[in-house]
Amino acid sequence: MIKVLVTGAAGKIGRNVVATLGCESKYKLKLADINVEGLQEFKELGYEVIKLDVSDLEGCQVVLEGVDVVIHLAGNPSADADFYETLLDGHIKGTYNIFKASKDNHVSRVIVASSAQTIEGYPLDYQVHESSPTRPKNMYGVCKCFVEAVASYFAYEEGVHSVAIRIGAYDDLQPSGPPLSARDMSAYLSPDDFSDLLLKALNTENLPPYKLLHGISNNRFKRLNLDDTKEKIGYRPKSDAFKQSGIQFFDHDK
Repeated sequence: MIKVLVTGAAGKIGRNVVATLGCESKYKLKLADINVEGLQEFKELGYEVIKLDVSDLEGCQVVLEGVDVVIHLAGNPSADADFYETLLDGHIKGTYNIFKASKDNHVSRVIVASSAQTIEGYPLDYQVHESSPTRPKNMYGVCKCFVEAVASYFAYEEGVHSVAIRIGAYDDLQPSGPPLSARDMSAYLSPDDFSDLLLKALNTENLPPYKLLHGISNNRFKRLNLDDTKEKIGYRPKSDAFKQSGIQFFDHDK
């Protein structure tokens, strides 16, 4: 079995990851979060649950012993998060610690959560490609640029195979929920599409040492270009936030 560590497992995306990988018999999951109370139900189901502050390098070293793959999601998900209060420890120190511990424990692959906030400074009518220079609009985005850079460094200089996923507006888009803005619809990522993207990021072989993937759904208008992600790992998103929001387009074949 492949032993997978999921950091930030108590978060919204982390819980979806646990549900997705828990259905795959080849994975044995170890769940880590600073909020272990949020993992109680998983502990009752028999999962290995560990309290982890990713800003603690020694703690990361201990948790990564015997781990084959890391899915690193820990950190404050708010674009408005304060740099000194949360981002410095959670995203800067935490990301370095996870990659350093992954190298020291011979982890075969690290999949790390980046964000569409790395390019949020571009005009809203600009579609961003993986090769577009980063252009963050807030310190959260700046920290996610650091995440991508650390992943690239550890891949090419330290031998840690790394995948960074720029996660867009992750949401289950319930009819009773609040409506999304046009920007969020263009960056929308459904839980089902993220599950497909994650599994393919885990299982696709022959990727370069570091690969940047774009994580949005098949929205009618796309903030992030998906051509390279589709080609490299066979990603086939199905959800469309514009369609799910009831917006109709009247197209005519020429």
